[in-house]
Amino acid sequence: MERTVELMELLEARERRAARQRELLEQYRRPVISLCMNIAGPVKRSPVICRGFREGQARLSAALGAARIPVLFQEEKIADTGCEALWVADGPGRQVKALCAVLEERDGLGRLLDLDVLDREAPEGRWDRESLGFPPRPCLICGRRGRVCASRRVHPAEELQEKTAEIFRAFFARQDREHLAALAMRALLYEVSAAPKPGLVDRANNGSHRDMDLFRFLDSASALLPYWLRAVEIGQETSGEWPEDTFRLLREAGMRAEEAMFRATGGVNTHKGAIFSLGCVLGASGRLWKPEGPCRDPGRILAECRAMAAPAMEADLAGLTPASARTGGERLYTAAGVRGVRGEAAAGFPSVLQTGLPALRAAVGRGAGLEEAGVAALLALMAEAEDTNLAVRGGLEGQRWAREQAGKLLRETPVPSRQAVEALDRAFIRRNLSPGGCADLLTLSFFFYFLEEGDRPGETFPCAQGASFPS
Repeated sequence: MERTVELMELLEARERRAARQRELLEQYRRPVISLCMNIAGPVKRSPVICRGFREGQARLSAALGAARIPVLFQEEKIADTGCEALWVADGPGRQVKALCAVLEERDGLGRLLDLDVLDREAPEGRWDRESLGFPPRPCLICGRRGRVCASRRVHPAEELQEKTAEIFRAFFARQDREHLAALAMRALLYEVSAAPKPGLVDRANNGSHRDMDLFRFLDSASALLPYWLRAVEIGQETSGEWPEDTFRLLREAGMRAEEAMFRATGGVNTHKGAIFSLGCVLGASGRLWKPEGPCRDPGRILAECRAMAAPAMEADLAGLTPASARTGGERLYTAAGVRGVRGEAAAGFPSVLQTGLPALRAAVGRGAGLEEAGVAALLALMAEAEDTNLAVRGGLEGQRWAREQAGKLLRETPVPSRQAVEALDRAFIRRNLSPGGCADLLTLSFFFYFLEEGDRPGETFPCAQGASFPS
């Protein structure tokens, strides 16, 4: 995708763009916005440059929409000579240029946007920033007047390219960190809200739990947002280090997240399992992050989880004895070899990749809404995965019974009716069973489903009319 372009190619592209601008001015008799990228050096197109260009278009669309200025026409061209877009705005040219100038000054990425506004009513055919009271655009490197540095070639192209790459990296690292953390929060909220879920807290009831309800889960989820951001950041910061180093830092941050959870819930354990499993996934996502965009491949992310977690998890399990076991899960491992979430993490959460996520996708594919699909995916996980919560509450026999009941419902229909699941919920409550481990795996399944969707404003930007302007 990246190719070095010659000066003559750039000049010819500029002439074609100017001719097209004149055509649109004549056709619409309205201001024409020209959006390009300020990219130094002979390479004008790359995945990250294109991503910055899409972000610029999204910002322009939002600014015009907020000002209630209609867009009459828009087109784009992605070429080796650079990314270009032409829009026709049905509004006063001075106002349009002022909006564009604000976008150029918004942050580092704005400094890489070049937004010209051509208008038949403007002096010399285009609006100038300084005539509207905006300062001259500063140099990327030194902050002095940009045109002066450019005309005198004060800074070498390599220095400008390095600064440009730094701007892209810093901007998209923060944006993707926030995006991944938001997906984690969304997954948590979908998991607790989906109903009915046998034995679990949801919108319908508190399941087999006496010390928690829906609102306590919402309090807990809200308190954990800073940790989701930090988990991605840890992965980004340690991407060049050993995977187990990332995992060690995640465990330390996870302990602080547990403290925040307990403060929010009055000492009730609502999300300890999610802090571990979802934190691991977010850390792995951070390790795999690139400025071109986050990794959206569940297989790659979960393989990275395995590399991060396996050494510590295997060491934890190997060191357990009946005397040292403290939790119900640890006692189950020493008594019956049930590995639970430690085993899932050490293997890269295979239950998510092989059961939960495929079941969620399949249910949606059959026309189920996300709530129905989430319940179906939970049942699939209950029928296949080891859940120490079930075994601690009901013994191995209770876990076996739960697995059989979930499997029976799914054999009758891949998306069981609400009435059938409600009946199973009542049976779980009578037996005091709760598949909390499977609930955490459902959260991961929701997260990956949302991640694969790639549904984020600004990530893709379809043209309203015209795929591209002519070469």
